[in-house]
Amino acid sequence: MKVFSTIAVQGAVMEIAPQFEQVHGCTLAFTWATAPLLLKRLEAGETADALILNRASIDSLNAAGRLVAGSDVTLAGSATALAVKAGAPRPNISTPEALKRTLLAAKAVSYTDPAAGGASGIYFAKLLERMGIAAEMKAKTIFPPPSGYAGTYLLSGEAQLAVQQVPELLQVAGIDIIGPLPGDLHMVTVFAAGIPANSTRIETARALVDFLRSPAAKVAFRARGLDAV
Repeated sequence: MKVFSTIAVQGAVMEIAPQFEQVHGCTLAFTWATAPLLLKRLEAGETADALILNRASIDSLNAAGRLVAGSDVTLAGSATALAVKAGAPRPNISTPEALKRTLLAAKAVSYTDPAAGGASGIYFAKLLERMGIAAEMKAKTIFPPPSGYAGTYLLSGEAQLAVQQVPELLQVAGIDIIGPLPGDLHMVTVFAAGIPANSTRIETARALVDFLRSPAAKVAFRARGLDAV
């Protein structure tokens, strides 16, 4: 069964997928990317049997009549946070002004490319503009590939700060999350599941959506930095 899924939930979903496959006697074939890129692929004519995207993308498909009626459910939310390499000094990000100073002091910062459509990247790029430091940060920004993780550049030493959603940061061993964006800069992305109207495996997809809301799934989501609903 083909599943299009945002990378933000990859760690949790991959942990519990074998359990679902064993119970239902099927194989889940995942395509991982940012939700907006997956939405574009669907709009271009690609197909999937089940979807795990951000709430905005699911709502867009629902409004266009492209989901099985009543199939969309909210799964979890995730905050955008900052990380450093494990053992590195933990910079001060306790206030918006402290965060601004920390960003300007960093030699390089990695975050999701806004062009890839990731919620944290779009938000953070706008945040840099709001802070008035977009021009200063442009020359020292490193973007991971659309299905990649900003934290990997901390390990290589190419960046001193990584900004991404908590579960994406947790996918990279050897880094320390220092905290979410402070104060009124705080941002949470909500993730949801749904079944495309042209799914060829609707009943199995329904079972998967139900499974993603099971107690076992919620435990996995929470362990991976997601606030399960």
